[in-house]
Amino acid sequence: MDNVIGCTTRPLHKLPFAEACKRIADAGYTDVAVFANDGQVPVRSDSTEEEIGAARQAAEDAGLKPSMLIGRTQLNLGLEAAVEDYCKLIDNAAALGAAWLLDCGTSKAEHFDDYFELMRQAAAHAGRKSVVITLKPHGGITLTSKDILRARDRVDQVAFGICYDPGNIIHYSKGEERPEDSIDEVAPVVYTAIIKDCIVVDGKPNVQITPGEGLVDFERIIGALAKSGFLGPFYVECVDGTETEEIVENMKATHQFVSDILDGL
Repeated sequence: MDNVIGCTTRPLHKLPFAEACKRIADAGYTDVAVFANDGQVPVRSDSTEEEIGAARQAAEDAGLKPSMLIGRTQLNLGLEAAVEDYCKLIDNAAALGAAWLLDCGTSKAEHFDDYFELMRQAAAHAGRKSVVITLKPHGGITLTSKDILRARDRVDQVAFGICYDPGNIIHYSKGEERPEDSIDEVAPVVYTAIIKDCIVVDGKPNVQITPGEGLVDFERIIGALAKSGFLGPFYVECVDGTETEEIVENMKATHQFVSDILDGL
């Protein structure tokens, strides 16, 4: 099957962004999801045109499409200011060339209602900029699969959908929920997907492992997504390793792992 397989910069977060992009391209990926490098996401709501242009150029020079950008909400500023800030982030995502803006929700219960209103207003703006916001399971407001489905229904905007992250389903529930149990319900409304595994040892979850070596049944997850018509993008977020060369080898292996599953469908 012809699916987009990208990689986030998270496995190479200690490298400068441009170097991370080169390594991602060398590992066989076509797309990059822009996460933090050197402790900072290179494109943020307060980024300058020069910063955005530099990030876009670095990705393109490596032969990558910067198709996803990770974002964050600023609900601590109050709803009105948070909406204004997030709309600036959307504008910058569009300038980067990203089709997808990844959001991680909020863990603060007192912000839940404002979060849904923020996403309603922001998604309307995103649609005008040809950007789609996708919310991933990340604890708090998106602790379970039912929570991410509920969030999608509460926001109810075309430019707002689900980024499915099976490793996080296990991580934040500490293994109490398995992604395989809900994937058939979630799959038809998934816009983007994360390739991330997870193990739980003595009640402690760990996602810093190479996909295929943990609890996630990726053949089941990817198969259900494909059956629902999902064509990607998939983005690899975590692999095992501490040294750059080891990490890159595991990124290559993960690309092959996902490709083999897709080819077998």
